[in-house]
Amino acid sequence: MDTNRLSDTLAKALNQQMTNEAHNAQIYLAYAAWASDKGYEGIANFMFRHSSEERNHMMKFLEYILKRGAKVTVTEIPHPGPDPKSVNDCFEKVFQSEIENTKSIYNIVNMSFEEKDWATWNFMQWFVKEQTEEETMALDLLAKIKIAGGANADNDALYVLDNDIAKTADDAVLAQDTSVQNP
Repeated sequence: MDTNRLSDTLAKALNQQMTNEAHNAQIYLAYAAWASDKGYEGIANFMFRHSSEERNHMMKFLEYILKRGAKVTVTEIPHPGPDPKSVNDCFEKVFQSEIENTKSIYNIVNMSFEEKDWATWNFMQWFVKEQTEEETMALDLLAKIKIAGGANADNDALYVLDNDIAKTADDAVLAQDTSVQNP
């Protein structure tokens, strides 16, 4: 008996997204190693935590595909790319990676809506919110780096920034979670 409840196109897209999440985990892992090598232990710790988070996202896709009765296809993970040139470059690359991931998530949401696959559409809503958090987090960090001097930040500013990022929460505050009393 065939228990697959995913279309071939959605199964392919979900498997690709699983690979995207693994790729993002590798990017964060590579940037964590780069930051640690440069002596930015706060940034490294932040990146290591986010690498684990991206791997957890990968596992959510894997489990969802299995639970919908479709076949999981594990493929090669692309290389994370060159090391950042600076802390500013690192977080610009993180932001760009998150933007690309958001586009992929939105594509799957759109596909599930068009196919009227409401289970997948519902599953994907968690990722829509997660990507909003990821983009907000990256923008917040870019704002901190800009205050520290951006691409021209000196060692003293980077030291303070590294210590600040070590204390940065993993989740960003979203616009929908704010109010007049809690901006």
